Amino acid sequence: MCFLPGQVCSAPPHAGPAERSRGGAGRTAAGAAPARRGGAGSAEGRLRPPAALARPRRPLPARTMPRRGGCLPALLCALAALSLPLLLAAEPRARSCSEVRRLYAAKGFSQSEAPSHEISGDHLKVCSQGYTCCSQEMEEKYSQQSKHDFRNAVVELSNHLQTMFSSRYKKFDEFFKELLENAEKSLNDMFVRTYGRLYMQNSELFKDLFVELKRYYVGGNVNLEEMLNEFWARLLERMFRLVNPQYHFTDEYLECVSKYTEQLKPFGDVPRKLKLQVTRAFVAARTFAQGLAVARDVVSKVSAVNPTPQGTRALLKMMYCPYCRGLVSVKPCYNYCFNVMRGCLANQGDLDAEWNIFIDSMLLVAERLEGPFNIESVMDPIDVKISDAIMNMQENSMQVSQKVFQGCGQPKTLAQGRTARSVSESGFSARFRPYNPEERPTTAAGTSLDRLVTDVKEKLKQAKKFWSSLPGNICNDEKMSVGTVDENECWNGSAKSRYDFAVTGNGLASQVNNPEVEVDITKPDMVIRRQIMALRVMTNKLKNAYSGNDVDFIDISEESSGEESGSGCELQQCSPEFEFNATEVTGNSNKSDKTLNTSAAATRSGLSQAALLLSILFLAMQRQWR
Repeated sequence: MCFLPGQVCSAPPHAGPAERSRGGAGRTAAGAAPARRGGAGSAEGRLRPPAALARPRRPLPARTMPRRGGCLPALLCALAALSLPLLLAAEPRARSCSEVRRLYAAKGFSQSEAPSHEISGDHLKVCSQGYTCCSQEMEEKYSQQSKHDFRNAVVELSNHLQTMFSSRYKKFDEFFKELLENAEKSLNDMFVRTYGRLYMQNSELFKDLFVELKRYYVGGNVNLEEMLNEFWARLLERMFRLVNPQYHFTDEYLECVSKYTEQLKPFGDVPRKLKLQVTRAFVAARTFAQGLAVARDVVSKVSAVNPTPQGTRALLKMMYCPYCRGLVSVKPCYNYCFNVMRGCLANQGDLDAEWNIFIDSMLLVAERLEGPFNIESVMDPIDVKISDAIMNMQENSMQVSQKVFQGCGQPKTLAQGRTARSVSESGFSARFRPYNPEERPTTAAGTSLDRLVTDVKEKLKQAKKFWSSLPGNICNDEKMSVGTVDENECWNGSAKSRYDFAVTGNGLASQVNNPEVEVDITKPDMVIRRQIMALRVMTNKLKNAYSGNDVDFIDISEESSGEESGSGCELQQCSPEFEFNATEVTGNSNKSDKTLNTSAAATRSGLSQAALLLSILFLAMQRQWR
């Protein structure tokens, strides 16, 4: 009788030898015995040939085969017996999933969700649906784990860069602020010893200078050129009173003096040089520090990657689908990993071009900080420079006063008693002692600008091409891929074999041919686009700083070419421009009236004629009231 594969086929019970040899095919449909070839008495009928010599008989057609006993033909049974080993080889026994269960539990997941032996994978959505060691819950949790692992890989590499920019920004910021504190303290100590009570009575003027410099550095809306011009004008007013204690000066008279500080040049060439040095040094220092802060923030925002659903599928397929196949020790192929990472980091790749331009601009400004825009070399001796300017004013006080009297008019003389008291109270004896440079405080923050810049330049060079190199750096980690050691013994996305696809290019547009990640190149990441714009804006600021310019800064190296600066003429040639500002005049009032009319016409050309006449009348009446 014939049974299922694995059992033997035998003849029906109670069958005779002939039936057993033919598998029951010897009987007719009516059940009668088959007719013999010879008669009853013939030798052929009496003698039965041996079984080995018996002529084989053909089986009856299928429609006449007896159904009694239910046995398959002998040939089919033989074929079934021969195919049994092949069936057993094609469908092996279910393998153990113990190692997959152990590693799954090591991730913090419930081991009860993992089957002990392979099961059918019809429930899987991403991984292979053949025999598997993954349940539906396992695939879902592996999907979340793959996103977590990917983010950690990006953050781990980005954190190093972010920490570098953050620490260098803090160091530069600390250095610049301490440099300003030291410069202010140095000036205060020096001026107290040099000028004594005279300085202390006017110390707020110098305090205001450093307040404005600090406010500019931290990002305040300060125009350095205007602020420094105001400082020298105020200093001239104070100094002019001190070198001329016998006169009474009204606020209007002093305003006349201060408006032409640059023309009078009472402090020599110090204000012009210092203004140029301070402006360029502060622009470069502030912009460089801002650049470090912007780079830190860009890295922080860009490294917070959130893969798309298509990216998540690719990450799951690469990282954990081999686990479902029981290939827990097989790592992804290097080029396979490269394609997955290029697809998941496509937008970060687009950042690379603007990032490299920004880094180059930072390096250029760093060179300026080492050279002509060195803020340390400007601020460290600023007390000596201002003191030199004051000494120059004191030494040339008579010539300056005479020129002022010619331009602004002769001031009124104080009473004899008041003059004596003013000279005595001022204590302005013109005895200055040189300041010893060795008394200056040590460098700020325990370092120097040159050392800081040298260090950060090396780090900036290393940061170039960071975003385009990120996929490769992630795949170089032995936890992420097998590397380039053995390209035949790695997971290629479907089996343990060689990966044959080429590596796709970098950036969003190149992902149109990515074989592993489906990327919509028409929808760029808006977070990345905003960071690209932030880098672009910062790069423009750095380029301006490299040239010594700021947003509201006019290059003072070309001040002689402009009429508003007033530095392109000598005092004698510019004296008519001086005269119309006179507020206290002892004689020649007609000439004064004429110049006042000229000034009014020049400054109020947009007004009507009636308004102009009223203005002139009002000014004339003011002079009469005085």
